[in-house]
Amino acid sequence: MAQVTRYPMVRHLRADATSYIQFFRKGRLLRSGRGLAFWFGPDGASISEIPMDDRELPFLIKGQSADFQDLAVQGSLIWRVSDPQTLGDRIDFSLDLSKGRLVGKPIDQVNSVLIALARGFALAYLQDLPVRDVLERGIAPLQQVMSDGLSGNPVLAEMGLALVGIGLSNIAPSSELARALQAPTFESLQQQADEAGFARRALAVEKERAIAENELNNKIELATQTRNLIAQEAENARTEAEAKAVGMRIAADAEAEQIRAIEQARVDMEKDRVGVYSDLAPAVLMAMAAREFAGKLETIDNLTVTPDMLAGFVSQIRNVVAGPAGPVRSGHD
Repeated sequence: MAQVTRYPMVRHLRADATSYIQFFRKGRLLRSGRGLAFWFGPDGASISEIPMDDRELPFLIKGQSADFQDLAVQGSLIWRVSDPQTLGDRIDFSLDLSKGRLVGKPIDQVNSVLIALARGFALAYLQDLPVRDVLERGIAPLQQVMSDGLSGNPVLAEMGLALVGIGLSNIAPSSELARALQAPTFESLQQQADEAGFARRALAVEKERAIAENELNNKIELATQTRNLIAQEAENARTEAEAKAVGMRIAADAEAEQIRAIEQARVDMEKDRVGVYSDLAPAVLMAMAAREFAGKLETIDNLTVTPDMLAGFVSQIRNVVAGPAGPVRSGHD
């Protein structure tokens, strides 16, 4: 912004290097240029200050797609003055000579022109496409359309303006449309989440089933091992019992054989003894029997002797005494 210093009768102006100054007196251009500093008289003088630096213009353009859905395009463009003489002729940039400020709002006028041009290109682009295509394509195609349209537009050249650049930050649907557009995606994501939850639960059930099956298999294996152990113990007990039975049978057979041997020996001895007795005379046998009998008797309370018994006994004694030589003859013979 230019600085105007007031003095009696005269004034002094000093402009920045980014400001283009036009000094008119009585309608004639007396001086123009960037960054001027000069003295002037206020009577009949008119000064305009045109900015030459790059200016950024944010914008928000609302429109509708081909399927009548509301969209908002947000971005900014950068412009500059390419021909200050032309722009000064089209828009009033006059200064208040007492304060050094712009009298009107020429920058707002320039911005209005630029916004109107940008809006036209944006709306034309949006109206040719349905909302899903616009959103799927993103900001790059629209940004290119607006940049090409503004750069080649003759209105800017006629006003002495030039487009430095344009950038879009977002193409957004209305809140209701955004929720509607998000619904299928949200439902799909929710469905995927539900399927993932179902898959997790199915996996958990499958793992639980596998664990239960494993536990059952372990129990079956344990039962089988227990059954085999019981069968083996029974087989061992049966084998042991059979072994004991065989041992007992062998012992019994040995004992029976021993008893048979002893009894046979006793029988043989008895046979031998009887054989010895069979060769003895009856009288000897009687005598041995009497002696054996007498040895077993402890007392004799009564003894009855008959003549027949006495005669037989005497006859036996006589035969023993006589021996094999023959009978003993009495003296009467």
